[in-house]
Amino acid sequence: MVRCCRTISICLDNFLLMAASKKERIFELLRTTGVVRPRDVEALGISGVYLNKLHGQGLLDRPSRGLYTLADAEPSEHRSLAEVSKRAPRGVVCLLSALRFHDLTTQSPFEVWLAIDEKARRPNIKRPALRVVRFSGRAFTFGVEVHDVEGVAVRVYTPAKTVADCFKFRNKIGLDVAIEALRDCWREKKATMDDLWEAAKVCRMSNVMRPYMESLT
Repeated sequence: MVRCCRTISICLDNFLLMAASKKERIFELLRTTGVVRPRDVEALGISGVYLNKLHGQGLLDRPSRGLYTLADAEPSEHRSLAEVSKRAPRGVVCLLSALRFHDLTTQSPFEVWLAIDEKARRPNIKRPALRVVRFSGRAFTFGVEVHDVEGVAVRVYTPAKTVADCFKFRNKIGLDVAIEALRDCWREKKATMDDLWEAAKVCRMSNVMRPYMESLT
């Protein structure tokens, strides 16, 4: 009987040790990446269901379906960009969201503006709110930077490319927004005139942007 109790005690200790180990490994991953999905922990040999268990215990937050963060983590201003990029890694943050990322506007869009290839499937993301814009060819691949946001690789268009895109989609966001972005980009030295001209050519906006760019010099 004593031997049986010792065996049960050892098994219980091992179980608790394994549980603690799984939790610490997940916490360490979150401290590194900021946001995780079930498949991220499954790559560590831990069931993705364990994330939901930790969420139920109040140890993790679930900002949107399938995404988890540490409950006590202080979200950055660009948390929504990290959440979207985690679920749509091939997309590129663009237009109003890219303007905000580069501090080229005081507006805080309630949607994440995301560029995807014209033939790509639309990301199935309900939260955060998403505004998808389809780009093609060099207009999609040109001027992409990769930034680390809470441990997540976030693809964002450069300031020059973002300004050119704003002129291209001026009917959606407003010509005044595009002009202000151009002036701020130049004044804050976020891009050179050569950068802006190259982006304008890629977006086929040279003739549209020319008078506004000439007024800067």
